[in-house]
Amino acid sequence: MPVIRPHAKPALVLAGTLILAGCSGSEAATQEYPTWHNSQVNAVSRTVTGGGVAMTTSMKPDGMLEAVAIDLASGKKLWAAPATLAGRLPGMGVPAPAVVETGQGQAVAVSVDPFRKGRWNGRLVGRDARTGAQKWTRPVHSTFGPQRCGEFVCLSEHTALSAARVVVLDPATGKVMWKFPGIAEVEWSDASRVVFLRLARNPVLEAYDLKTGKPLWRQPVERALGAGVDVSGGWSFGATADDLVGYVAPYTNPRTKMVSAFGMFSVKLSDGSINWMRPSVVRVYPSGSPGHAPVVRPVDQQGQYGGFARLDAESGRVLGQIPAAQVPGSGWWLAFPARMETIGFLRHGKAGAAFDLATGHDLELEHERGWSFCVTDPKPLPLKGESAGFYSVAALCEFNLATGKRTTTSSIPPGWFTGSQGGWRIWRDEKGGLHGVNDATITSPGMYG
Repeated sequence: MPVIRPHAKPALVLAGTLILAGCSGSEAATQEYPTWHNSQVNAVSRTVTGGGVAMTTSMKPDGMLEAVAIDLASGKKLWAAPATLAGRLPGMGVPAPAVVETGQGQAVAVSVDPFRKGRWNGRLVGRDARTGAQKWTRPVHSTFGPQRCGEFVCLSEHTALSAARVVVLDPATGKVMWKFPGIAEVEWSDASRVVFLRLARNPVLEAYDLKTGKPLWRQPVERALGAGVDVSGGWSFGATADDLVGYVAPYTNPRTKMVSAFGMFSVKLSDGSINWMRPSVVRVYPSGSPGHAPVVRPVDQQGQYGGFARLDAESGRVLGQIPAAQVPGSGWWLAFPARMETIGFLRHGKAGAAFDLATGHDLELEHERGWSFCVTDPKPLPLKGESAGFYSVAALCEFNLATGKRTTTSSIPPGWFTGSQGGWRIWRDEKGGLHGVNDATITSPGMYG
């Protein structure tokens, strides 16, 4: 998964130095759309949906975690169950439960419950997504958390042991369908195939047949980005119609002080062949998914940042950019509108700057608005009984770039940030409450996947 502190997907070590690279955008919805707001939760993970249910991981006032199920149509809380991280690394952020549809209007929710017995630090539990009724359990020593992969559940288990492996489970029974050694994360799946990022010294993308576990193709990440890739800095992926677009962040080895290879690239989902590559660029935050609306900054061999460029996810072509000479000095955060046609530099409490991304021309600030992080100095979550250093997913707020102040309108965050699942866009506010709107937006990934 990428780095979650600013989302994007998971990371083995949080690369906080890259967070200053980006920002946001805005999208309005009318009152005609079904909407809801649930303030009973303090969502700290992203939200997933399936079978008419939305699932998130919430932090209770006492610092304990719980998996929460919400009716997608009304926003009403259906049930909750205790949850734990059981060996997940802080830079990866708090995981959401997995939700897998098993029939018309039916789904199974899978999360990790606290369970201390012998060598086990938790247990994977499958529940009816609507009622919370337990269907099966599986003890785990350590894990990065369950993920939906097509019609199944995928799980890296024993991640802290030499016997680490990936298991593919039947969501209805918890039965192991097939498995392979090592640690990997699901980056894409459909009804018949799944693509993993194998988290190894030399990371590799691997595709498998979901029913049989037969390997279909593999593509070493270093073929796209060069030798010396290290996923400890974080990574994120997003899909277009036929391709998978990935980003691997730079990581500075604390012993050698050497920076790993990094950048963005695309592979064909059909055979894993490389479509395009842009090594030595960093993804900015907040911004769209690599597969939807990637925005990047080039970095030269001396570690100096260039300007900003929005890329076409399908071709890697630059759609718009501003050169380094136009980037203001320090003290700004990026801000984007709904369609990301402009790039804004937000200065809190004072006038910022804005540029047309297509032409590079500067813009009058009077009417410029942009979405950026509500909080630029987030505090780690005060989780009880868990490792320190976990952060919640970020919330976005709309700002007036002429004044550096928040707008007073109750706008809905842009689609490039929220993404859309079956027409529903769901986002977290500053207090952890969840909001939902069904504006019939086509299914697409958000900043967090």
